[in-house]
Amino acid sequence: MLIMQFTIFTDGSSRGNPGPGGWGAIMIGDDKVIELGGRDRLTTNNRMELMAAIEALKKIKEGSEVVIYTDSSYLINGITKWVKGWKRTGWVTRTKDDVLNKDLWIALDSLALERNIIWEYVGGHVGIAGNERCDRIATGFADGDKIELYKGPLAGYPVANILDIKKAALKIETKSRRDAKAYSYVSAIKGIIEIHHSWAECEKIVKGVKGARYKKSLNAEDEERIIAEFEAL
Repeated sequence: MLIMQFTIFTDGSSRGNPGPGGWGAIMIGDDKVIELGGRDRLTTNNRMELMAAIEALKKIKEGSEVVIYTDSSYLINGITKWVKGWKRTGWVTRTKDDVLNKDLWIALDSLALERNIIWEYVGGHVGIAGNERCDRIATGFADGDKIELYKGPLAGYPVANILDIKKAALKIETKSRRDAKAYSYVSAIKGIIEIHHSWAECEKIVKGVKGARYKKSLNAEDEERIIAEFEAL
């Protein structure tokens, strides 16, 4: 039996968290390219990241071999690491709350189990053609723009070198979290997760508490990623 092989790029965007959002995906296989995109009137960036992967995988037959490139560490960590713990606990956290974006994680997990997927992280806005095009699709839908989606032969695809993914481009430029301006601070003490607007506020909660965990987030997506990481512990 012939096993189909696909390369997929995905991205998500939201104007506000929550706010109007969009997602974009590019599917490449059998010398053909299909662009996908969609919009949600009120959503988050992470939900759009998940939607992009879900909608792309829906178009691919079970048993196919797939490489997915995404700039969302939340998506990759969730589907390759955290999902195992969530399934063991019935998709609830230590505090008995539903896992954030539970509905989408369940849908993505089901699709992933039926396909042979390699998840690859790429830095956003570092010159990778597929990632840049997906970002344009996602932000366009979030803004309500009219986006022309391509469907046709790879040879006629207007995005040059779509499959030219150099190793150097896969290395995202490291930015010192210590020196970067904080979006928030996230703490976890005995399964209780809290968001703090300043280090002083966070320090007051965690200082001297055995087993306390805390991290600085750099943006809304990073904050959600840290929360999910703490929930999965």
